[in-house]
Amino acid sequence: MGLNSTQEEAERGILLTTVDKVTRWAQKSSVWPATFGLACCAIEMMSVTSSRYDIAQFGSEAFRASPRQADLMIVAGRVSQKMAPVLRTIWEQMPEPKWVISMGACASSGGVFDNYAIIQGVDHVVPVDVYVPGCPPTPDALLFGVLKLREKIQQGIPPKYQQLAAQGGSSS
Repeated sequence: MGLNSTQEEAERGILLTTVDKVTRWAQKSSVWPATFGLACCAIEMMSVTSSRYDIAQFGSEAFRASPRQADLMIVAGRVSQKMAPVLRTIWEQMPEPKWVISMGACASSGGVFDNYAIIQGVDHVVPVDVYVPGCPPTPDALLFGVLKLREKIQQGIPPKYQQLAAQGGSSS
């Protein structure tokens, strides 16, 4: 039974890939979130760093205080009209490529707060790549959202703001 050339190369310790695949692997393996907790969902977001949920296994345990060191914004909780410009400024300061996870019903759709003071979905402020449902969503749900984002990165799906720019739309 003969081995094909790929199997023979693998047995000799030769690994062939493309720069694009290595870059995507590195990006998905070190997504660093910006700290942006706004309400009760933030408690659940903080829980993912505990040993029970261990977001460190995905290389995302380093929540950054500076947007210039983060490439993922997890919007956890309701976004008020006054907070929206601050959120947008922080998102703009993040280096590219950058991703956004909307965590919870309030961030995704305003939740039970259907009034003039609360933005009815953070996608009105910044483009969202992954939505995590729940009120509040569990740490497991956030980990699932991070895994979905990692899948998108591995598949080479660009961040939402890049998709909108390619379509000629605005980035919010």
